[in-house]
Amino acid sequence: MESLRNDPPPAISHLANFELAHLDLRYEGFRLRQPHLEARLLPAIAQEGIREPLRGVLDGPQAILLDGFKRYRCARKLQLGLVPFTPLGADELSAILQLLRASSRRQGLNPLEEARFVDELKNVRGLSVAEIAEALSRSKAWVSVRLGLVKELSPLVSEALFAGAFPVHSYLYSVRPFKRLTDASSADIDGFVQALRGQKLSVREIDGLAHGFFRGPESFRQEILQGNLKLALQQLDEIPPDPDGCSEFERIVLQDLERLQKAMLRLLSKSQDPQLQSRVFFAQCNLLTASILSRNAAFIQNLRHLHDRSGKA
Repeated sequence: MESLRNDPPPAISHLANFELAHLDLRYEGFRLRQPHLEARLLPAIAQEGIREPLRGVLDGPQAILLDGFKRYRCARKLQLGLVPFTPLGADELSAILQLLRASSRRQGLNPLEEARFVDELKNVRGLSVAEIAEALSRSKAWVSVRLGLVKELSPLVSEALFAGAFPVHSYLYSVRPFKRLTDASSADIDGFVQALRGQKLSVREIDGLAHGFFRGPESFRQEILQGNLKLALQQLDEIPPDPDGCSEFERIVLQDLERLQKAMLRLLSKSQDPQLQSRVFFAQCNLLTASILSRNAAFIQNLRHLHDRSGKA
């Protein structure tokens, strides 16, 4: 285990040019495609060349690529024969660990990309959760969260996310929380992602459609599944922030409910985050959660009563 934490520098650590045709792309599916970034990168590389080297591990006459797939695809389009390359480690295992360590310092990998590589370490390389956590100087909870992300992804959602056809941020913070909040099934998630796949929608629009799909009426849900996104968005726009006929007190209650709903979704995503670790945080968190939980039964009872009253109106 000590060797995983302090593996020696690779035998060849200097920057060198490598033939594009000799790059092994076995990990390309572990990295998210971002077509808009790639489109902006292409003219820059055409003018100035590749300024940041591609990274991976040497494997005989080939090099296994771990980082720099956008630059690789741009170089291929521009028919470049050589690209700058630098090794991350002496073998695949040490190179993957180094990539994950560097990501924690520079925030280079998306959480889903981290999850793919962590899954590789556990289920292909045979490392335990404790070994991965120690090698990366991370908590076991951090490793478990990443493994959970991979496990819950269906093939359809995984393909859409890694192909860049559905924004990862919207999946993590607008769609995924409904699994816990409403017990949405994998089929429900698949249907929503497939309906919005490839559509150029803003984060706000996706968030609104997600709320309507998972919490709204069946008619709204069917509009989305049938691809009538413009009609669904129009229906959202027609809901006024301060509905006519509401008193000032009623408007305040509606605003409180909206804030509560958003806070619940945020907390569902953040409460398991391994970044929550300081003693000061836990001391204050324990007091607040105790106060909230002590009122939980009465709060849920009143909320159910309000839901029943509004449904009969």
